[in-house]
Amino acid sequence: MARDSRLSADELVMQTDLGGRQAGPLVQKVIAGLCILWSLFQLYIASQLPGWLATQTGLSFFSAMVTQARFIHLAFALSLASLTYPLFQHRRHIPFYDLILLMLGLVTTLYLVLFRYEIADRPGLWTGSDVVISCLGILVLLIAVYRCLGLPLVIIASLFVLLVLFGGDITFIREATNYGGASLSKAVGHYWMQSEGVFGVALGVSTSMIFLFVLFGALLEKAGGGHWFIQVAIALLGSLRGGPAKAAVLSSMATGMISGSSIANTVTTGTFTIPLMKRIGFSKEKAGAVEVASSTNGQLTPPVMGAAAFLMVEYVNISYVDVVRHAFLPAVISYIALLYIVHLESLKLGLKGLEKDGRRLGLAMIGLLFLSGFLGLGLITYVMIMLRSFLENIMPDQSIYASMLLLLLVYLGLVYAASQVPELDQDDEQKSARAPRLTPTLLSGCYFLLPIFVLVWNLIVRTDDLDRLSPSLSVFWATLIMSFVVVTHHPLKSFFRGQGMRPIHLLLGWGQFVAGLISGARNMIAISVATGAAGLIVGTISLTGAHQIIGELIEAVAGDNIMVLLILVAVLSLVLGMGLPTTANYIVVSSLMAPVIMTVGAQAGLVVPLIAVHLFVFYFGILADDTPPVGLAAYAAAAISRGDPIKTGVQGFAYDIRTALLPFMFIFNTDLLLIDVEPLHALLVFVISCIGMLAFAAVTQGYWLTRSYLWEQAVLLLVVFTLLRPGYWLDQLIPPFERFEAQAVTQALERDVVLQDVRITLEGPDFDSGANTTLTLSLPSDGKSPWVDQLQAQGLSIIDRGLRGLVIEEPFPGTRYFDQMATKFDFYGDIPVAIVGFEIPAERPHKEWFYVPGLILLVVVFLSQRRRQTVPAW
Repeated sequence: MARDSRLSADELVMQTDLGGRQAGPLVQKVIAGLCILWSLFQLYIASQLPGWLATQTGLSFFSAMVTQARFIHLAFALSLASLTYPLFQHRRHIPFYDLILLMLGLVTTLYLVLFRYEIADRPGLWTGSDVVISCLGILVLLIAVYRCLGLPLVIIASLFVLLVLFGGDITFIREATNYGGASLSKAVGHYWMQSEGVFGVALGVSTSMIFLFVLFGALLEKAGGGHWFIQVAIALLGSLRGGPAKAAVLSSMATGMISGSSIANTVTTGTFTIPLMKRIGFSKEKAGAVEVASSTNGQLTPPVMGAAAFLMVEYVNISYVDVVRHAFLPAVISYIALLYIVHLESLKLGLKGLEKDGRRLGLAMIGLLFLSGFLGLGLITYVMIMLRSFLENIMPDQSIYASMLLLLLVYLGLVYAASQVPELDQDDEQKSARAPRLTPTLLSGCYFLLPIFVLVWNLIVRTDDLDRLSPSLSVFWATLIMSFVVVTHHPLKSFFRGQGMRPIHLLLGWGQFVAGLISGARNMIAISVATGAAGLIVGTISLTGAHQIIGELIEAVAGDNIMVLLILVAVLSLVLGMGLPTTANYIVVSSLMAPVIMTVGAQAGLVVPLIAVHLFVFYFGILADDTPPVGLAAYAAAAISRGDPIKTGVQGFAYDIRTALLPFMFIFNTDLLLIDVEPLHALLVFVISCIGMLAFAAVTQGYWLTRSYLWEQAVLLLVVFTLLRPGYWLDQLIPPFERFEAQAVTQALERDVVLQDVRITLEGPDFDSGANTTLTLSLPSDGKSPWVDQLQAQGLSIIDRGLRGLVIEEPFPGTRYFDQMATKFDFYGDIPVAIVGFEIPAERPHKEWFYVPGLILLVVVFLSQRRRQTVPAW
């Protein structure tokens, strides 16, 4: 049955992530060849080879491929979509219309490469051939999206295209967005001929970064790294109470960190962990739900975050390191809480763990191992930094070669250690109910950590921002090292075991390398066409301001109630995210919802960092992966567990309620995102947040030390709220800001007062109705410049001092607040727009004092349940 379930799950992955066509051997060879070419092309453009070749040969052809990479990237994706994803079911051959669509995909994309100079010379003046090519290109793209992802994204993208073509004729849309309409030529040219539509930021990120990260993960998986992660997790946690479920959480986090698909993550880890969970007593649905919750949360975990991390760099305009820093703490807290949830489930069901070969690890020992691992990584990082500085000082020109030699020696040492222990049995976890021994399991694949270490080192650890590599170059070098590992680890282990370098081991390594190239490219087909289709949505928003329509609707329902606003956005994010892959999911949801939260939130007086808004919509978009009835990850898990997919999805969403809580908390408490937080304060936030999330896990399970009474549930909810948002209670006692009216505004201007964290209130006629309206803005400050200079630095120029306050003129397009103010106020009416007040932070105690009563209440519940406890907590 386990074998049949695996086949069913693999078929689901094949249909959703890789394409379900079962064509003949010739077509399969063509597909494999295209995939290999695509992967090699992506490695080529990510390297420094194009520039070197162009310099050495004097031919611009080599470097031109980099500038035209987006077109070539989509050409590969459209071609492979026609070959691998059948347009209709039960197609085992390539019908004539697929060949036509393949040719159209090549023609419409390569047209942009061949005639790039002519197109650049006539921006906006599109010829008849330009319009025809654009229309055909959009049509082929939408058909490819339908093949790969189904109707949801096709419908959404088509509606946005229709909005561009006909929205100017609809009164409501014209009044909400001031959009006057566009001709067919202007619309399709905007989408296909310029860089604001299909070939915009999203496809650019897919081309430059996402592909290589997916390729890196595919090579790691084909080499056996994913299986090694699973075995280590089972060896570490499998013998604990409910151990296989805890191992599922840990292994899904490890594989999800570098995976771009929650479905593939579910199948990769669930094939091994779900049968083990069922074996110790989990029901079919709960076993599948644990895997679903674990795998979807993997998309929230840095460094890849389902490729959304790289898109956030572009959309939020912050560094990749900052994105990882902001997303790290919520992801870790969420996984710790999920581990505790499966532990409480095991307590309620009276489950045990797996039998273990050798010494059984206790909870304290496992905690010590984790701590030792973190300290060991810190020590290794410190030694590497010191060694690198030493090498640069004694041999500045040859330090890179010395580093490569050192890396090679470390790799050989790790492979030698792996060769001294038995190979992992690929099916051992299904044949035996015993957890493997930890030490030999760790040693058997420890060399897989080396490329990951190089990736993280280049992305994050390098101390100098100027010295730190870009994400694309970092993953390029990591992928090269991973490729070397894939090809050499089998023959090297054979050599160290005294068996010599047998040809079969060399062929095995090359076979895994080629399989990784093919798998990486096939995994990217759906992502690439999805980012291209998402470009239609982003292009519509840039042309029409379509997000303002949704903003108007949500504002009409929510008013100034920020909580209602966030709930509406969360629901819309869940709905829009259903049936979409992680990357397209984030692009669609963030493009539509993020501006709404920023605008409506500011009107309600809540000023939220942009990264918090993007993470909010991203979290709820990801939760759609396990939300019935569409959640594909739940169907994949149910195919393995033989359970009901709807019940599996419902149970998985119940486990993920804690993940739905976190976005609300970090919107109001940005300390969770480590924004402007010192290291010691960050440690305090981490510890308290973990306690709060564990308490929330106990609430969702109705069980802590024993089954909870209703009043204990209520008190625990109060504890959770207090620990995760302590500022709420302080705000009720002492307002966070001290307000000054118009006269004080003028005085502050006259005295060149230096203020920090200023919030200003603007008042003026509404753009649409002319009625008086207000808007609150937050001004960043360096703490040095006078207040008036801070205003002008943000594009707010004072033109007069009226009775109502400081009269300002309309900000220039492209300045910080133009989008918010230009559509909010009528700057050319009889009544001027003025600054009528400002607010500065009030002097008050630290909000962290409210941790104390929260912890006291937690102790009260603990003592109440301790008296009734009948089963050991661990």
